[in-house]
Amino acid sequence: MAIIDSQIHAYEANSAARPWHSVPNWPAHVTGDEMVAEMDKLNIDGAIFISPFAMYQYDASYAQLVQKAHPNRFALVKPVNPDNPAVAEVIAEWKKAPGTVGIRIMLPKESGRKPDDPGLDGIMREAQRHNFPVNVLFWGNVDAGTQLIDRHPNVKFIIDHMGLMQPRTPPAAAEPWVDLPKMVELAKRPNAVIKISGACTLSHKPYPYPDIWDPLARLFDAWGFERCLWGTDWTRAFAVANYEQAVEPFRVTDRLTQSERAMLMGGACEKAYGWTPKRG
Repeated sequence: MAIIDSQIHAYEANSAARPWHSVPNWPAHVTGDEMVAEMDKLNIDGAIFISPFAMYQYDASYAQLVQKAHPNRFALVKPVNPDNPAVAEVIAEWKKAPGTVGIRIMLPKESGRKPDDPGLDGIMREAQRHNFPVNVLFWGNVDAGTQLIDRHPNVKFIIDHMGLMQPRTPPAAAEPWVDLPKMVELAKRPNAVIKISGACTLSHKPYPYPDIWDPLARLFDAWGFERCLWGTDWTRAFAVANYEQAVEPFRVTDRLTQSERAMLMGGACEKAYGWTPKRG
């Protein structure tokens, strides 16, 4: 079974030709070619390329260039803007673009956006119309995320980063798994799956992060491996764990059987996005 990273971000260096919206503490550049080289080193077959909101906001043109250069290695997800009155047209055009498999919305607490926001309702209508899963970031705002999922039972949601707040720099919070019981409860919603992405950033132990497995086991038990999508969240997580450090713990642990590992590190992602990479 293919190994698929369910969340990566690639981008060019900040420049006048393609300026960043903000300058996070990420590497100066991780281009599509550089991302493929890193994946090849670790035998990762493909990845879901989430156009990086921090740099490019709602512009996914760079992601499209990368997918054109590496069409068998990346499938694309772009953030969409609930405040854009033309968001329906944006989603319809995105559906036509090569390699697109979903859209993304941001619902952190600081956004102040309510689950019944009319802009979100419009996005959900279009997602359902075009059979697009909605990737949703609601870390630190799980109650609002739950309400959104319940409000749209016919939309397929893919929950970013286990719904848990994750650091961009070490250390992890004193209680990094504080919302874990809510995420276990959320598994009862049949229209959602969950990304096990950025998990290594929540560890209080050095590589290979042995303290992540007990809380992850609760998610695996609640959601089932067929609804859990492993991912690194490279490059956002780079200051906490490099790419190899985000991959290898899942390969070497004795907490997963071979079949569980295959589903977690590829099979569930194929199922959720309807996409299979091809190497070589």
